[in-house]
Amino acid sequence: MSQIVNYSENEEFYHGGSIYSNPKEAGSFLSLRIVNHVDVYFPNKRARINAPVGGDFLGQKKQVSLDSLPDECLYEIFRRLPGYQERSSCASVSKRWLMLVSSIPCEDLCNKNKVAADEGEEIDSDGFLTRSLEGKKATDVRLAAAAVGSGGLGGLGKLMIRGTNSVRGVTDLGLKAVSRCCPSLKSLSIWNVSSIGDEGLVEISNGCRRLEKLDLCNCPSITSKGLIAIAKNCSGLTLLSIEGCQLIGNEGLQAIGQFCPNLKSVTIKDCPLVGDQGIATLMSSASFVLTKLKLQGLNVTDLSLAVIGHYGKVVSDLFLANLQNVNEKGFWVMGNAQGLQHLKSFTISSCQGVTDVAVEALGKGCPNLKQFALKKCAFLSDNGLISFAKAARSLESLQFKECHRITQIGFFGLLLNCGLKLKDVTMSSCFGFKDMVLGFPLPNKSAPLRSVTISNCPGLGDMTLAMLAKLCPQLQCVNFNGLPSITDAGLLSLIESCDAGAGLVKVGLADCVNVTDDIVIALAKFHGGTLELLNLEGCGKVTDTGLVAIADDCLLLNELDVSKCAITDFGVASLARSKHLSLQILSLSGCSMISNKCLPFLAKLGQSLMGLNIQNCNSISSTVTDMLEDRLFRCDILS
Repeated sequence: MSQIVNYSENEEFYHGGSIYSNPKEAGSFLSLRIVNHVDVYFPNKRARINAPVGGDFLGQKKQVSLDSLPDECLYEIFRRLPGYQERSSCASVSKRWLMLVSSIPCEDLCNKNKVAADEGEEIDSDGFLTRSLEGKKATDVRLAAAAVGSGGLGGLGKLMIRGTNSVRGVTDLGLKAVSRCCPSLKSLSIWNVSSIGDEGLVEISNGCRRLEKLDLCNCPSITSKGLIAIAKNCSGLTLLSIEGCQLIGNEGLQAIGQFCPNLKSVTIKDCPLVGDQGIATLMSSASFVLTKLKLQGLNVTDLSLAVIGHYGKVVSDLFLANLQNVNEKGFWVMGNAQGLQHLKSFTISSCQGVTDVAVEALGKGCPNLKQFALKKCAFLSDNGLISFAKAARSLESLQFKECHRITQIGFFGLLLNCGLKLKDVTMSSCFGFKDMVLGFPLPNKSAPLRSVTISNCPGLGDMTLAMLAKLCPQLQCVNFNGLPSITDAGLLSLIESCDAGAGLVKVGLADCVNVTDDIVIALAKFHGGTLELLNLEGCGKVTDTGLVAIADDCLLLNELDVSKCAITDFGVASLARSKHLSLQILSLSGCSMISNKCLPFLAKLGQSLMGLNIQNCNSISSTVTDMLEDRLFRCDILS
């Protein structure tokens, strides 16, 4: 059984054919008389030769090969075989036999409703197996072998094809084999395959009617015709993802909406023929089941957004990106349509129609919105962010990236006006953010924020951190990555103001080049009883002194990153000598002052370590690295 499932195309099949080297030899006997002896005559009527029955003629026995039968006869033989084992064995004989066996529909088999298991019992083909073919391994022969070989193992349920063999790639013929042998298929994913077209999808639709998930990415030969066939025959489809399919348009989506009443998730990306008509029909048809919708790089207008706002009655997850023909009006209507009552997660990226007015309308029209992400929204300003915060009272997490009109006023206006449920704010690459003293006093009330992440905002400095410390005393997770303007003074005010009862749990200060040992000592002193993760990568002013404080006071720390810090063997030794420290992840990448002398200390730390990074530690020799790998066999070591 394993021969056909694990077939490698490099292995040789027996290709069959005649046993005679010269085709004319097969017909060289004119007559045979079976008596006590056999009279054999040659065509040229030379001397008669008498040979005993059952004997050799010139040392050669006459052989008969099944492979000499035409395909029609072999097909009839194969479909009458009693079980999976026999069909699998026949498929292992040659490529010809494999393709013949794989072309037999399950309904044509003698035991068409069952497949034989290894133990001899019969089981239903329920689609338990997953098969993935990638690159050079993606060929029709391998696909046919997988289709035939999965029959006795519960049936093929999930098939992924990634890329294809440039010489003998997967074609419609391979999908035909799957459709004939794998009626249990529930999930089909095809990426970057130009040799599969509508014919292959039509075959799948005819043979695999239990299909629930279809994922097509960069398949230039598939058109709406193939999608229509899937829609008509696979009514149980629940997930559809189409990306970079240039020939799939509105007709295909209309068929999906009409014939697939159970559709729950739809992703359509970079399909230029998809427009308002397709989206409108899809949304109006699936308005009571569709919960997840992702549209990116489409030629849709405000009409599509209005339809989504009206018919998206059960949509809980919405993603809109790079919709260049959508304006402020579309988002305003989407919010005011009041149809997105169940929306919980909403991401908008690279849409020029996102303005202050649009964002305010969305905040009012999505009362249950919990997660909101805005990326590359050039026209969103402080006013829009504050208005949205006032309207979206259920918001728990907010992200904004490359929104360059957002300043310090908008950031703190958000914190002062948000609902009590907001716990997480992430801001990255907002170059309009400047560190300054606000022109109005901060109120005494505190924000409910638990986690804040700010990265690559070069204008943010110590004054912002001081105000954040006053407003957010309940912070538990802070990540300030790539902020060269912050110093120990700003961070110290934040560390000291955070509630000692809850305490900081995760702290990230990667590439904050002005951070020194003083901050590490303060963290260990005030939050050593709660701190679990500390990232100091690129903090070149942190030395062994900081590691000594960590070793003495951090009781729960399990992940430490001091890559590119001024750490020596002494600092590693301090960590190893700690009586309560139990690190699981330690990164020392780029610490050039760590040498071979740290071997015993790393070995001791390795009793609890699951991951160790010593890449670019040039003073550690390969011999020591090999010794570490031998001793720390349970630890993943990057060297």
